[in-house]
Amino acid sequence: MANILIKNVSIRGISACVPKHIESNLDIPVFNEGEAERVIAQTGIRQKHTVSDGSMLASDLCVVACEKLLADLNWELDSIELLGFVSLSHDYQEPPTACILQDRLGLSENCMTIDMNQGCSGWVNGLCTLSSLVMTGNVKRALLLNGDTSSLLNSPYDKEARPLFGDAGVATAIEYDESASDMKFNFGTRGKDFTAILRKYGGMRYPITEESLQFKQIAEHIIRRDKDCTMDGMGVFAFGMSTAPKSVKALCETYDIDLEGIDYFLMHQANQYMNEKIRKKLKVPVEKSPYSLGEYGNTSSASIPLTIVTQCREDYASKKLKNLATAFGVGLAWGSVYFETNKIVCPELVEI
Repeated sequence: MANILIKNVSIRGISACVPKHIESNLDIPVFNEGEAERVIAQTGIRQKHTVSDGSMLASDLCVVACEKLLADLNWELDSIELLGFVSLSHDYQEPPTACILQDRLGLSENCMTIDMNQGCSGWVNGLCTLSSLVMTGNVKRALLLNGDTSSLLNSPYDKEARPLFGDAGVATAIEYDESASDMKFNFGTRGKDFTAILRKYGGMRYPITEESLQFKQIAEHIIRRDKDCTMDGMGVFAFGMSTAPKSVKALCETYDIDLEGIDYFLMHQANQYMNEKIRKKLKVPVEKSPYSLGEYGNTSSASIPLTIVTQCREDYASKKLKNLATAFGVGLAWGSVYFETNKIVCPELVEI
């Protein structure tokens, strides 16, 4: 596993935006009688906020979150020298969506932009990538945007996928700060199992074809197109159960972190049953591990910041906190990070 230490970087603020449209898992027509209740009991996901007609993109959600954060931070737009966009729901194959976001946000043309094609572990990856550039002091301020419209990447007739995924966009502001506490990261990748979460068609290896757009019956109440995302649920469960605790323990051992001394343990919001197994394996008290998936579902790389904003915003805005976050999924890849925050700007959730 890769261990990375980042100095001289502080998180200044976190914001989030979701669509107003809410889909209850009790109401979706892909279940037999009693199945919805069982899925809710197992996953913990009662509802999700979704882009109902596809007219709203992940970048749109990120722009709203970012504009609110910048307004509350009172940062001059010309002072932002780096912008990163982490998503699996890019606007176009090319150009990179981050280039478009630079203009939409009114940032200087001297701003460097980066697109990262990452899913579940993308907030941890993105935070490390941008912070690595900021810690040199050559870049003083940066914005990390994470967002996905996962509901559009899955078949609406798939009872395995539709109950799980919600849509969201988040923004994280980071700044060069010589007095900042160190950020400490641990990463790993298991590319041999990349097919465990796979959207096969739409890239250069398997371009979209007429056949890939046709719905096919896979099983009862599972109808997909070849272009839709597929997931080996049991394989992903076993992966998360194995790698997340190992990554957290490796991080704590490498950097002598007292897991009992953290204020918040933040997990990628994948599945409550799995996450609870991970929490208990690490012996983290339940009150230190907040969940947002009951209301918002699995929001891919936006899930950790969304949890901060929706579940413990007041603490982050008013206290100095020690945090440990872990994320795992598509890739297959994982990442964990220890970071401290001190009364950061954390606006209320925006719905559009």
